[in-house]
Amino acid sequence: MPLPLFQVDAFTDTPFAGNPAAVCLCFDEWPDDEQLQNIAAEMNLSETAFVMDRPGRHRYDLYWFTPTREVDLCGHATLAAAHVLWSDDGPIPPDAEITFHTRSGPLSARRLEKSHWIQLDFPAEPVRECDAPDGLVGALGAEPAFTGRNRLDLLACFDETQTVRDLAPDFQTLKQIDRVATERATRRTTTRGVIATAEAETNAGAHFVSRFFAPRAGVDEDPVTGSAHCALAPFWAERLGKKRLTGRQVSARGGTVRCAMQGDERVTLSGQAVTVLRGELALR
Repeated sequence: MPLPLFQVDAFTDTPFAGNPAAVCLCFDEWPDDEQLQNIAAEMNLSETAFVMDRPGRHRYDLYWFTPTREVDLCGHATLAAAHVLWSDDGPIPPDAEITFHTRSGPLSARRLEKSHWIQLDFPAEPVRECDAPDGLVGALGAEPAFTGRNRLDLLACFDETQTVRDLAPDFQTLKQIDRVATERATRRTTTRGVIATAEAETNAGAHFVSRFFAPRAGVDEDPVTGSAHCALAPFWAERLGKKRLTGRQVSARGGTVRCAMQGDERVTLSGQAVTVLRGELALR
């Protein structure tokens, strides 16, 4: 059966900006994992979200795939999925809260009153300081003032906003980096990507800037990365002494993520989204 398919630009209110994600509604048929990966490869976007009904009011299973693999956490495709479910032809009333069941546990989404912003409740993913892995400085082309990691990514913090903007990574080298020194030991790990960040300049309309590189996951540079802000929010909240922050991802497309710490273990990420394509996926 044909499956409803959407392309949504997330973390922006402007078409052809922010981060594009495909959203596939699998309400009548759930493709197998191989087919899900093939669909994501066909879409060739940084992530494709697959949504399926789940027992319970406004509850859905949600899976995320890059063109090459399934991932544990994705913010912009979650935002895109919520946006589609709340769209004019979607099944969710505007004042209802959505619960997505994912590989990172339950994630909720709600529309902020009298606005087009959607707020996501995500796990905080704070980083722990570590030595810069071998090859990182050369791959990025600049030396960070701080390096840390969490279960998903490496984080490299720089002293100047312009340094982050000017980074031109060697993606082939960056793809190979997966040996990380923690304060306890050097161990082998699988690094999804590298977050580059710096405090924003005064009067920039944001508290910090970032970029995100994930060649290992099949995405050299992700335009706007919600899940990276699960690390960036606690990182900058501690350094700036603020619980509410605005992040600006300074990729070529660019996007804005509003962040708020909810205790030590949760963070809300808020953004806007716009649908740029509606269609059907014809599976034989």
